Amino acid sequence: MKTLFDTSVLVAGLVGSLPAHERAFTWLQRAKTGELEFLVATHSLAELYSVLSTLPARPRISPADAQRLVHENVGSTASLISLSAADYRSTLVRMAELGLSGGAVYDALIARAAEKSGAERLLTLNPDDFRRVWPEGKSRIHVP
Repeated sequence: MKTLFDTSVLVAGLVGSLPAHERAFTWLQRAKTGELEFLVATHSLAELYSVLSTLPARPRISPADAQRLVHENVGSTASLISLSAADYRSTLVRMAELGLSGGAVYDALIARAAEKSGAERLLTLNPDDFRRVWPEGKSRIHVP
């Protein structure tokens, strides 16, 4: 089953001290073993690196370790879904139509990647955020 992972699930799957780690880790393992088709928006690579390298964990995750974690667990195993300039333009139009502003646009871009890839499931720890930006895709939004 084509499953696009939101950054929230990737972070939780990689950081053992987070409350949702076990649930997210199970899904990440299933994806890495090929049990499901592992999809990730290219935007999520940068977001994952950003979160990992600034997380107030002890010990801190260094930039080099953050890059290694992203590459080994996502970049080298997932199918990466890139968005075109037209995808960005249509996402901004859609945001305006929905009356949404601010950081919700980043969730909308990930939802656009799910839609573009034909993902049957968008896996997230923030389902309400995605239902807001992608109301027509609400049946595909799942929590691990």
